[in-house]
Amino acid sequence: MAEPVRAVVRWWRRRGLRARVTLTAAAGLLVALVAADLLLFNTLRVALTRSVDDSARQAATEVVALIDSQPLPDPVPVATSTITIQVLDPAGRIIDVSAAADRLVPLLAPAQAASNARTGQAVTVNGSPFGMPPVLRVAAVAASNGELVIAAVPYSPAGDSLSLVARALVLGTPLLFILFTGAIWLAVGSTLRPIALLRRGAAQVTDTGVPRDLPVPEARDEVRSLGLTLNDMLSRLAAAQQRQRDLVSDTAHELRSPIASIRTQLEVALDHPDGQDWADTARDVHADVLRLARLAEDLLLLARLDEQALGTQRVPAAPVDLAELARTVVARYAGTPVPVTADVTGPGGTDGADSCLVAGNWDSFDRLLVNLLDNAVRYAKSRVTVTVRRAGEYVSLAVADDGPGIPAADMDRAFDRFARLDTARSRDGEEAGGAGLGLAIVRATARACGGTAHLEPAEPDCQPPGLRAVVRIPVASVWAGPGEGMQLGKA
Repeated sequence: MAEPVRAVVRWWRRRGLRARVTLTAAAGLLVALVAADLLLFNTLRVALTRSVDDSARQAATEVVALIDSQPLPDPVPVATSTITIQVLDPAGRIIDVSAAADRLVPLLAPAQAASNARTGQAVTVNGSPFGMPPVLRVAAVAASNGELVIAAVPYSPAGDSLSLVARALVLGTPLLFILFTGAIWLAVGSTLRPIALLRRGAAQVTDTGVPRDLPVPEARDEVRSLGLTLNDMLSRLAAAQQRQRDLVSDTAHELRSPIASIRTQLEVALDHPDGQDWADTARDVHADVLRLARLAEDLLLLARLDEQALGTQRVPAAPVDLAELARTVVARYAGTPVPVTADVTGPGGTDGADSCLVAGNWDSFDRLLVNLLDNAVRYAKSRVTVTVRRAGEYVSLAVADDGPGIPAADMDRAFDRFARLDTARSRDGEEAGGAGLGLAIVRATARACGGTAHLEPAEPDCQPPGLRAVVRIPVASVWAGPGEGMQLGKA
């Protein structure tokens, strides 16, 4: 590419959108105007020329009619003084003319006149040698006796009209081009004004760091769709920021209690070292440290699950038999105050060995089920049941208890991080309910594996209704997760 061409390309790329759109539209408009001018001028020229030719041909035809009906008078009569008539005999000699017409030299050679009479065409002739206008349109018509009638009409009236039109086009086209280009510039500016408003609104959001709605135009166009999409994105960002602030606040609150407890116990022990039971103090501090460790592990696990769900982190996966997992985990709860049983069947009610395989990590599903069982055992009155079923392309894992249950309005909110429910199943103390991350981990684990988690009444018609936590995970042969490690089939 030559250097001038590259310079033009660089110049073009540096122009703004308004300038580029206007220049492109102006170039197209210029081409259209020039093409329209040429088409108009040529159409008018053809029409005027045809009109002059028809006049000459009509005059010659009238003379032929006179020749066929009676002897021609001398001079030959014509409708207007602008028409010139010459009559040639079969030998090509001029035998009659109209007034002021040349009697010696025919306007057309006899052979050409005969040819034009056969084809019906008219030709342009220079009339200056004949003492006539410089441009003539000449037509020839043959009479029945072999004579030829030549009629000439000046082209100057048509030429004057064409000159007038040409001057009007030369002067008017640039004026129209300038006016239309200005209108295009204003129209493009008006069209891009909502984008400028969106940009200024986005700049204010960037400066303040506070997401807020951007101005949306009233027109039902692409810019409005863009504004609505951006506002939806900003709303999600604002909600994410609020969740982040809530998470930080709740985390700080959860950390403050055990840290305050540790500090208080240590300060009392240091102030009264002689009367302190250091073994009890160590056990209490150790319990608080374990509580802090569990909270840190839960938060770290949630962060990893979020990354896994977004596909930003690959997690090794293998086929996991949820039926076997349920039996293994339930066996650990043999000594709980309420009995925990496992009800595991495959399709059709049979015990399926490979029907409950899902793609994932054994430890993650173990933690999921333990969280559900801990909650169920804590609030159950007399029993807890773990059910594993294959349902189509999903494996359903459900944990049901006969405890007080949760109101329907709070069932989805129970999965929020650090959720606190104002019901019988709310945390009545730090010992009773933990940090409120158990169900959040359950849902995050399910979503990371392409599944879902929800709560429902275990027995809606009974009092208490109990609670059932249901987790649905795609079978291993169906789901391909965000990481390569999740792309597994049945083993």
